[in-house]
Amino acid sequence: MPFAVIQSGGKQHRVEPGQTIEVERLPLEEGQTVEISEVLLVSDENGLRHGRPLVEGAKVVGRVVKQTKGPKIIVFKYKPKVRYRRKMGHRQQVTRIAIDEIVTS
Repeated sequence: MPFAVIQSGGKQHRVEPGQTIEVERLPLEEGQTVEISEVLLVSDENGLRHGRPLVEGAKVVGRVVKQTKGPKIIVFKYKPKVRYRRKMGHRQQVTRIAIDEIVTS
């Protein structure tokens, strides 16, 4: 099974065709095609290839499934003996992408 390691939003993801991943929000509508050209590593029938830093001519093609929010993160600040407590929450905007194919040249 071919796979690739891509970089999106400052994070690295290992992807395969048919897989669904969540990346930081991309300015695209649902159903649009996404081409990610920041491919760090590709494994296919020809073997394993890694880039310095990117693999030349490789890209990952997918489509946007949904624009949504990630899980809620609780941020709690606390100082003992002075009754200081602050509780805040945060939900990151994410884009869910279905990977269609890995293109190498």
